[in-house]
Amino acid sequence: MHRKIYEWTIHWARTPQAAKALSLLAFAESSFFPIPPDVLLIAMCVAKPRKSFVYAALCSLFSVLGGMLGYLIGWAFWEAAGPFFFSYIPGFTEEAFGKVASLYQSNAFLTVFSAGFTPIPYKVFTITGGVCRISFATLVIASVVGRSGRFFLVGGLIYFFGEPVRTFIEKYLGWLTIAFVILLIAGFLVIRQFLH
Repeated sequence: MHRKIYEWTIHWARTPQAAKALSLLAFAESSFFPIPPDVLLIAMCVAKPRKSFVYAALCSLFSVLGGMLGYLIGWAFWEAAGPFFFSYIPGFTEEAFGKVASLYQSNAFLTVFSAGFTPIPYKVFTITGGVCRISFATLVIASVVGRSGRFFLVGGLIYFFGEPVRTFIEKYLGWLTIAFVILLIAGFLVIRQFLH
C-alpha cells in the first residue's frame, strides 16, 4: 500500500497540476499524510530544473502551513484525534509521541528544526508540539528554517547538478540531512561554548 501511494504521488509530476499537487502534498504530510513531499519535489525539479527554487519555496510554504494545522490538531483536538493517529498514521506511535514530548522539555526550537530538516516524521512533532503547548512562534520559526533548508537543499542540488543527482538524493537523502543536522548542532554547541 505504501508503494502504491508513492507511485501515485510521483505520477503527479507529469501532470499540469504538479504545482498544486506539490502544495497539497507538502501541506498534508505535515499533519497526516505518510509520503514526504521530497519525492514529488525531486521529480518536478528534474523535469524543470530552472523552476527548482520556485518549487522549493512552494513546498516550504505549504509544509509550514500544514505544520500549523498539525499543531492545531494537537492543541485543540488531540483527545478525539489521538486514537486515530496511533492506529492509522504510519510513524505515529505512542513511543514516538512520548520521546518527542520529552525532547520538547529540553529545547523546543532545536527539536522542531531537526524534525523539519531530517526524514523524521514531521507530523509527529507538529501535533505533539500542540499537545505539549510549545510556543506557536517557536514552532513556526523553527519550521520555516528547517523545512526551507531541506527543500532548498534538494532544489539547489538539482538546479546546479541536474538529473545525475536525482538518484543520489533519493538514495542518500536521509543520511545527508542527518549528517548536516549533526554538523549544525555541533557548530551551535561550539559557538555557545565559545560565547560562554
